[in-house]
Amino acid sequence: MEHIFKGSWITDKEFFSLPPRNVFFRQLDKIKLDCSEHLNRHILFRKSFELDTVPDSAVLYVTADDYYKLYVNGSFVTQGPAPSYHFNYNYNRIDLAPYLKNGKNLIAFHTLYQGLINRVWQSGDNRHGLIMDLEIDGKLLIKSDESFKTARHSAYKETSTCGYKTQFLENYDSNAAEVDFASPDFDDGSWENAVINRCADHTLRYQKSSMLVFEDILPVKETPTPNGIIYDFGSNYVGYFCAKAKGKKGKAVTVRCAQELNDDGSLRFDLRANCIYEEQWILSDGASTLDWFDYKAFRYVELILPDGVELSDIRFKVRHYPFSLKTPIKEEYSQNEDLKRIWELCVHTQKYGVQEVIQDCMEREKGFYLGDGCYTALTNMVLTGDDSMVRKLIDDAFSTDFITDTLVTCMCCSFMQEIAEYPLILVFLVLWHYNLGGDKEYLNQNYKKVKKLLDAYKNSYEKDFLLRDLDKWCVVEWPHNFRHGYDVDIREGKVCTEAHVSINAYYLAAVKTANTIAKILGEEQYRDEAPLEKAFEKAFYDDKSHLFKDGEKTEHLSLVGNVFVYAFGLCEKEEFNESFLKLYGENKISSLSMFCTFPVMMGFVRNKRYDLIKEALLDEGAWKRILREDGTTTFEGWGKETKTNASLFHLTMSYGALFMADTDLEKLLWLY
Repeated sequence: MEHIFKGSWITDKEFFSLPPRNVFFRQLDKIKLDCSEHLNRHILFRKSFELDTVPDSAVLYVTADDYYKLYVNGSFVTQGPAPSYHFNYNYNRIDLAPYLKNGKNLIAFHTLYQGLINRVWQSGDNRHGLIMDLEIDGKLLIKSDESFKTARHSAYKETSTCGYKTQFLENYDSNAAEVDFASPDFDDGSWENAVINRCADHTLRYQKSSMLVFEDILPVKETPTPNGIIYDFGSNYVGYFCAKAKGKKGKAVTVRCAQELNDDGSLRFDLRANCIYEEQWILSDGASTLDWFDYKAFRYVELILPDGVELSDIRFKVRHYPFSLKTPIKEEYSQNEDLKRIWELCVHTQKYGVQEVIQDCMEREKGFYLGDGCYTALTNMVLTGDDSMVRKLIDDAFSTDFITDTLVTCMCCSFMQEIAEYPLILVFLVLWHYNLGGDKEYLNQNYKKVKKLLDAYKNSYEKDFLLRDLDKWCVVEWPHNFRHGYDVDIREGKVCTEAHVSINAYYLAAVKTANTIAKILGEEQYRDEAPLEKAFEKAFYDDKSHLFKDGEKTEHLSLVGNVFVYAFGLCEKEEFNESFLKLYGENKISSLSMFCTFPVMMGFVRNKRYDLIKEALLDEGAWKRILREDGTTTFEGWGKETKTNASLFHLTMSYGALFMADTDLEKLLWLY
């Protein structure tokens, strides 16, 4: 049952009367939004209250837009919510009983309105605020209202953004008046009272996915430098560098974070992924504590220190989605040391990479991407037995139909992008989820959405049983240098007029998948596949080579153009299988990348070629290359140099673990 809030949305004087801004549009509309008037606002709220006894039950219902961190009696409790749209906005239910005491108590929130149009949150929309109810032993004790005190946190000095305007770097000033605002003894007498947001229009729902968990990771190595020290935390993680220091007021510590070292042992803090992780920490008299709000992905930290600075409490506060490995590696694979290392690489990436959503890269974008996210979420479900991330991805992806009925690429954010294949991969995930968990009611709910989605593709793009004139970007394979010369103009930002094999293979497979779902549910088939199959073969099959051409206007035959035909089982001719395997054998898995590797390996499962799966896993140019290049998490590609802005903490290739897990992979085939 949903909680009905008694509290009001509270904010400060800058935001209380701002009308919400619409940040949603079709990608090719090329609307430019200037949201620069309200950026990087760190807004604090505090409220004291008295308790006669320590309660048996203390339940906090809370959310904030864009985000909050919660403190009770000076202790950090948690943070949230998971990204969501304002019309279906997540709130959290938190047990506060362990943090409360008899007498005076203090609840405090640090909220952020980032204001950027990016892949992280739905921001730039003028929506800011906090809403909460605190129930003690079943009775409402506190609700958010104008009795809360509020102030701006002035410690976070204006500086540049990094990545794709993903986050603000944080030059943190320990002299700011608001430092220690969460302490019960902090004097908020000069703070203003909160203001009720007149324009709040959120519709709230309980967050079904779990909240983040946190770990403190200590350095495994410390290396003195002429001006400071370098800390190695042993692996890439996601979170916050934490430290305490004693030094003279006003002195600046330079903090640099990196995912790798340069050849000379210095930090590569100008990341390959277009993030320059260099910030200043301004010390106060006495003890100072570094308190970053936004997270980064890194392994190494370098501190450049003024004379006389003493450091303590060095740690990496790591954040990730709850992860408990339930499915082990196959026994036969566990006997091979290389396969064990690949397994550990992929599992570690899954454990520490999945956040409140299925992100792809942890630094440049922090985006909740639909396409490769389906493979990542599926892998997470197989490894953990927990389907909450799969459900969140499915639900949030279908909810984007308010923007376009053919869905968008990146969910729960204000960045507008459309990629044609991604919603079709979602159709596969709906079936995979059922095959693994057997939830027929959820399958039925999603089948209605699948039909609506495929109807939209049919009505918008299908002509003579083939998809043409796509006003969505077709990725096919990424990075583009892994496309094997795919001879169709699929550049982003333009309409692809030509029918081509990859997107039509996805479409035909999605229709077949819908028919499979209909059969499971005991319904009539979604539509007759035969005309689509006939048009597909006529347009693309080459009788001489027994392979499929890239497009209807070219004779070019590429490996990537045939991967999807093979993977989805769209051609039953033995000549095709033989020709495809010959072509694959000449190129191997390391010539493919993020969007072809998973399907082709599923094709090997379909054809019971487990020898080729093992061969692919052990390819010197694939996962083993990541390990040779000192990877502790999977890369955005097979090596650091395979993509110009490669992330070294990217979730996609962690799906290697799926093919090593002790599970029945045939449950995950595209079943027609």
